[in-house]
Amino acid sequence: MANETVTSKESASRLEQWFGWVDGSLIGLILASIAIVIVGGLIQVSFGTFSMSIVEAWYAVFNPEVLFNSQTWEAFLLGGEIPEMGERSLIVWNIRLPRVLVAILVGMSLAVSGAIFQAVTRNELASPYILGVSSGAGLMILFSLIVAGGLAGILPLLAAVGGAGAFLLVYLIAWQSGTNPVRLVLAGVIVGTVLSSVQTGLFFFADSLDVAQNALAWLTGSLTGTDWEQVRIALPWTVLAIALALAGSRQLNVLLLGERTAKSLGMSVEKVRFSLSGVAVIAAAVSITAAGIVSFVGLIVPHLVRNIVGSDYKRLVVGCVFAGPALVVAADVGARLSMQLLFGSPTQIPVGVLTGLIGGPYFLYLMRKQQQLGDI
Repeated sequence: MANETVTSKESASRLEQWFGWVDGSLIGLILASIAIVIVGGLIQVSFGTFSMSIVEAWYAVFNPEVLFNSQTWEAFLLGGEIPEMGERSLIVWNIRLPRVLVAILVGMSLAVSGAIFQAVTRNELASPYILGVSSGAGLMILFSLIVAGGLAGILPLLAAVGGAGAFLLVYLIAWQSGTNPVRLVLAGVIVGTVLSSVQTGLFFFADSLDVAQNALAWLTGSLTGTDWEQVRIALPWTVLAIALALAGSRQLNVLLLGERTAKSLGMSVEKVRFSLSGVAVIAAAVSITAAGIVSFVGLIVPHLVRNIVGSDYKRLVVGCVFAGPALVVAADVGARLSMQLLFGSPTQIPVGVLTGLIGGPYFLYLMRKQQQLGDI
């Protein structure tokens, strides 16, 4: 009996260690985010040029002949010939649902990337967009699309190299016996502005209007026309970035204590800082590869999640994994349907334009709110 009591106490202790960080605020955030993603996804699959009723579209989503068919999933996730299915199911699963899935992966990647950058720089205003990482990654992708089309097969690698180079440049410009939030933000704005000018200059080298339009879609952050290829590109790297962010959550918490405290606890601050920055760059690069430059998601989501679940990075990363997709899916619904609802026009706004319209004022709000500009 005593042994059983000890065993049960040990099991309870292990459960407390594994899941003790999960609280009601985090669970509520997760459930609300999932509900937004489901509702937004069902709205997305209900509209398109092919006419079908909402009931028909939703039945196609939950069609068991597709949903539980291993050959279909193998074709979607690994590539290959898609098994025969009904016309409505083919349109929903092969054209409309991939857009929702890419939005989910982009939201996860950008939110986690922004959360890491905010800890690494100890700056609540940091994000891949503000720090110039998005501009660096976008520049490399535009270069491959417009100038060196033969490099299209290694877009994720090119985006990661461009993002890492931009972040290192920002860090070097901001470094002066250390860094502070103000210098990092200003250096990011400078580098982002310069790289954006170079991006604009690349359009003069476009061979055709189609190439220029494709490149413009990358710059504005668009989910229009995404398919399972983008899902296949983004999925493994997004999962890897999330896993590494969760594994490094303890180090991220220590970095928030300040460089001196982290060193006193035995941390090799610079090594940890740059390795975690590498994870953030990979996450941002994956998002840009799949959907282009979707601005301000990496700024807004970590801040909102931090206000709900607190600053512990295990909770924060998990919250970002769910809240990021909710924001991007909801924004994409607005981007797709706003012109039609307001003006009766079928024109779709790029999702990056809408997140920029939301994120710009929010960025100003954060700057005005912080007494010490950007410090966490």
